[in-house]
Amino acid sequence: MSAFTALILREWRLAHRIGGGGGTGLVFFLILVTVVPFAVGPDLNLLSRIGPAILWIAATLATLIGLDRLFQADEEDGSLDLLSTGTLPMPLVVLAKGFAHWAATGLPLAVAAPVLGLLLALEPAATGAVFLTLLVGTPGLTFIGAVGAALTASLRRGGLISAVLVMPLMIPILIFGVAAASAAVSGTVPFKTPFLVLCGLSLGTVVVGSMASALALTLSSE
Repeated sequence: MSAFTALILREWRLAHRIGGGGGTGLVFFLILVTVVPFAVGPDLNLLSRIGPAILWIAATLATLIGLDRLFQADEEDGSLDLLSTGTLPMPLVVLAKGFAHWAATGLPLAVAAPVLGLLLALEPAATGAVFLTLLVGTPGLTFIGAVGAALTASLRRGGLISAVLVMPLMIPILIFGVAAASAAVSGTVPFKTPFLVLCGLSLGTVVVGSMASALALTLSSE
């Protein structure tokens, strides 16, 4: 556990020293949420209905920013080879790196969502639901992205290829995230049902994504 915690702290410090991941994703998130009302128009009722979907789509796209740096820098300087021969199994290495990346990029998106929800005239119930669903769903998005980052770690400028690979896989989490947030407002479906499905998808993705990314990194290093 000490090695696992040390790796998380290392990745956290690197994410903030290098920059560009969390800050850029947050700015991108803000730009998307700000631009959409200009395109849709001043209809507050319409904005409040589609607000959860806007926030979720913006968060999904913002999650893709910085994924290419998840493993590529370690691949280039040889740190990944040292990590693969260390005391931690490779899936736990991926889990630690993915958790640190989520804390630096995905968590700020969830925290910022209630504030940006004011621009979309969201009701308090919808604002809280969007926050909860993003808090639960963004780890799943991060570890889906980790699989693409692991597959393209040895490629230069593999960020675009990684985004193309993982974007279709993010759609189920996006669907149930929006469904849960919308259910809190419309009331046609209980909030608990899609929210629990979202929790299961995110948890399963964290486990499967860690193992799949570790396998991809191991095969690429051989």
